[in-house]
Amino acid sequence: MSSIDQQFVEYIVKSVVGNPDAVEINRTVDERGVLLELTVAPEDLGRVIGKRGSGAQAIRTLLRALGTKNDARYNLKIVDNDAPSGGYSKPAPKSEDDSVSNDTEPESTSVEEVEETTETEEEDDNSRAAQTRKELADLDDLDI
Repeated sequence: MSSIDQQFVEYIVKSVVGNPDAVEINRTVDERGVLLELTVAPEDLGRVIGKRGSGAQAIRTLLRALGTKNDARYNLKIVDNDAPSGGYSKPAPKSEDDSVSNDTEPESTSVEEVEETTETEEEDDNSRAAQTRKELADLDDLDI
């Protein structure tokens, strides 16, 4: 038997996703309120979450409104079944060197090249710091 909050979230999510049969909602109640764990097909996860989390935030806002009506506190957790077990990790960017076989040894970098790169980075940091100090001094002179 599903409660009104489960049916509510299920209706919203099933109308958004491409595979409505894969939508599952598990409901648990504890001292902090009601936790709804939403599981969808991996290809529909982006549709539910939306750009910058706008979809998930909209569902949570609607749940908050339902919570005020029912005198309950709802939390929505969107479960990612497709995530690696160690947490989130960015995929390695593909480069043109991926097609080359690993029979050759990688090129070595000389000490002079590393020192030159480090000196350039330090100069950039120093110039940015000087620019920031100048901008802060200009702001101090303003009468607000």
